[in-house]
Amino acid sequence: MSRILVTGSADGLGRAAADTLLSQGHDVVVHARNRERAADLSALVERGAHLVTGDFTERDAVERIATALSDADPLDAVVHNAGVWSGRAVMPVNIIAPYLLTALLRGPRRLVYLSSGSHFGGRPRLDGVDWRGDSAGSYSDSKLYVTALAVAVARLRPAVLSNAVDPGWVPTKMGGPGAPDDLELGHRTQEWLASSDEPQALTTGGYWYHGERTQPHRAVLDEAFQDRLLHALAEETGIGL
Repeated sequence: MSRILVTGSADGLGRAAADTLLSQGHDVVVHARNRERAADLSALVERGAHLVTGDFTERDAVERIATALSDADPLDAVVHNAGVWSGRAVMPVNIIAPYLLTALLRGPRRLVYLSSGSHFGGRPRLDGVDWRGDSAGSYSDSKLYVTALAVAVARLRPAVLSNAVDPGWVPTKMGGPGAPDDLELGHRTQEWLASSDEPQALTTGGYWYHGERTQPHRAVLDEAFQDRLLHALAEETGIGL
């Protein structure tokens, strides 16, 4: 069984993924933004999940989590599930936090990044991006960036299985009760990529939707864009991949 971190696992898709992986016998690390949100994870913790807390809008908190996890038993996989739809936290949570964890965590051989069909509306440009969230950023842009990050990691770290997943528009707190996609299918692919030994789950550099590998925005596969993105993130955070 694997040791797997699922970020943003207090509710929604992250909670469902952590619950399933725990039921399958994996050693699961769950994550909540703060102590109040951590209370929602008490049932999983009572079943054996380990808990880390930290607000992903704060870079120091992300670095603290990375240090604590690196000092503990090695992780086999990370599901970068945490995300927000709107407001000033969009860039810090949706792209800066997963980038920092990718750069700082040592050991994971499987990385799964939560993308979105909205990434097709993202703009493959980096000029003027407010990485710190002093003003609201574009959700679509953030998901384009994190999808490109997943594919860049696959290219630069051939020993790591790195993939992006579009969970669909599902009826979570973020998606809303009227969302048309299947909530169950919304978390199965990331669980599978994080833990399965099936041949397709052992591939890398993919963009997945409900168990099928599909084509992402063409900028995601543009190595020059990937390199510009990584350079911008390294300059902004002071930490290189």
